[in-house]
Amino acid sequence: MPAKVNLLFCEYNQSYNPLRKYFSILFIVALLAPNYSLGQSELWLQWKRDDSSKLMEWKFFQEESSMQGELDSVLNEVNNQGYISAFWQKESERNDSILYVLHVGQLYRLSEIRRGNVPDELILKKPIPDSGFIEWNHWTMDVLGDLENRGYPFARIRLDSLERKADQIFASIDLEEGPLITWDSVQILGNTKTKPQYVQNLVRIQPGEPFSQKEFESASEILDRSSYFGLSQSPELGFQTKNARPIFYLSDRNVNVIDGVIGLLPNENEPGKVLITGQLDLELYHLGGKGRDVAVHWQRMNQESQSLDISAKESFVFRSPLSFTVGFNLLKQDSTFLNRYFSLDFGYQLSRYSSIRFFTKRQASDLISTFAYREANELPDVADFRWNLYGIGIDMNHLDSPIYPRRGTRLKSEFAVGNKRIIQNTGIPESVYQNLDLNTPQVSAKIEIEKHIFLKKSWGMWLRGNSGFMRNENLLMNDLFRVGGLKTFRGFNENFFFARSYAYINMEQRLFFGGNSYLMVFSDLGFFENPFYEIRKDYPISFGAGINLDTGNGVFRFIYGLGKSNLQPLSFSYSRIHFGYLARF
Repeated sequence: MPAKVNLLFCEYNQSYNPLRKYFSILFIVALLAPNYSLGQSELWLQWKRDDSSKLMEWKFFQEESSMQGELDSVLNEVNNQGYISAFWQKESERNDSILYVLHVGQLYRLSEIRRGNVPDELILKKPIPDSGFIEWNHWTMDVLGDLENRGYPFARIRLDSLERKADQIFASIDLEEGPLITWDSVQILGNTKTKPQYVQNLVRIQPGEPFSQKEFESASEILDRSSYFGLSQSPELGFQTKNARPIFYLSDRNVNVIDGVIGLLPNENEPGKVLITGQLDLELYHLGGKGRDVAVHWQRMNQESQSLDISAKESFVFRSPLSFTVGFNLLKQDSTFLNRYFSLDFGYQLSRYSSIRFFTKRQASDLISTFAYREANELPDVADFRWNLYGIGIDMNHLDSPIYPRRGTRLKSEFAVGNKRIIQNTGIPESVYQNLDLNTPQVSAKIEIEKHIFLKKSWGMWLRGNSGFMRNENLLMNDLFRVGGLKTFRGFNENFFFARSYAYINMEQRLFFGGNSYLMVFSDLGFFENPFYEIRKDYPISFGAGINLDTGNGVFRFIYGLGKSNLQPLSFSYSRIHFGYLARF
């Protein structure tokens, strides 16, 4: 209800002063204006039908425009039912409440819809209904939707040449397509280094092509799901001289990563002492605003073993939908062997949720020391080889956030096949290689499924399943998958397990206490098969707890884990402590 204002006027025996009157009027207007505005903007609405078939309860609106939108929506719904002469009448109005009556009038039937000026190609795609207002409205919405996605966003459809016989209506269709609108170049605004050409390639909006509302809405979703940036405000469309210019407001995400992790492990070579291992991850994304990525990963797993992984990605090569990634990996396994591979990867984005890639790798492995095999009678567990493989991979990402997901699912899989050639080593007796097929086909496959479940505001779950297999007539130890450590199977050293086949599941319960910070407890269950071990099958388990603390510019992690397998007993002396700081900028 509007506030009441009481004004006291006093009469003075003074001469008339027009300036005093002027200020008095301003004072009164200033007092009344806020209350008048409040009475006009905050309203209670109730309406009823004149046939008493429906009475709506009082509904509150903060703005008069919202109330009018409600009335228009109700009237449009009644018109679609055939009450084409329906109208609103204001029955009563108080300071902050209004009562409307809906006069529905006579119910009409749309008995015939004639083709009018609708072209043949449109009728073939959207056949015209014979009769009925509801059918007519559905057809109109379908046709207008089709036209606005083919370059005619200003198309208009109406019934023309109306004829009335009693309660029946006969009409023809009048279609006005309007001007053909084509796409103009993309405009990027906001706090971002992203180049318009990159966005244009990403959302696949090409200048000169017909305008499409569906493409515009899809582009907005694609941009907001990007790991490089997000929408800072709703996108806009600018129309000028038969062109439509999409305007996107972007804000870059902090996706670049510097991650350092220190591990404290028992020193097996020097009992009673601790071995410090390390890991460094450097990932730079979206360099130059063109989708260029560079990553460097280094690990020291024990005193003599290290790994190095380097990769670089270029998006939309020659403005095509293809991305190109080149990679190099090196693994030194103590004094036993040295693995390295060079890879080429071509990716293609199928939709905003899925992508496909084709890749080829050249893998080489060489023995570091052959002293232990100088009198071997058969091929050792490890040997020199070269493997050229070709494969395909699929990534289906339905996570709700590219950085810190709370809900959703992601599936990644790959399959590769190639020819492996065993290289004769002069440090091993030549007789070992006789009657041995040195060139054999080899296949491998991997699949990973990740699921985030957000149960309550402060409670969530993370589940991940991972599996893989490898097959070859002359499989070697330095061929096998390497699993274990903080990012795969916790509670064990990095790359602790050698496996020809494996399957494991990671489970976490997360208790969030602010933003992306949470306490967690975890458990990992697995199956690993190694044909070179005395006990070929291993069923390891691990469990532990940790904290993930979001500091705004990075994430501090501390994880304590215990694991048990055929090769490691369940003991606090074999516990694993990992902590580090992942900085995002």
